[in-house]
Amino acid sequence: MSVVIIGGNDRMHFQYKQICKKFNYKAKIFTQMPSDLKNRIGRPDLLILFTNTVSHKMAIAASQEAQKNNILVERCHSSSSAALSKIFEALK
Repeated sequence: MSVVIIGGNDRMHFQYKQICKKFNYKAKIFTQMPSDLKNRIGRPDLLILFTNTVSHKMAIAASQEAQKNNILVERCHSSSSAALSKIFEALK
């Protein structure tokens, strides 16, 4: 299973990866807006959008790509490791 995380804190990148690995997800994490975000998202099973730490432009681009490819989107205001774990627990 694969997941794309949009937003979050740069220094939490490694912790996000470890949490995803714990729940058997392969993760791509974008804390900053790359120029080709739509192409780099791909076709994951899940897209997590941390709404508090993401730019409006980046959130719209990710949401449009997810809608176009029928990707499940989970939105979370908090970008903490506990919030990420809670999302994965709810999806079990």
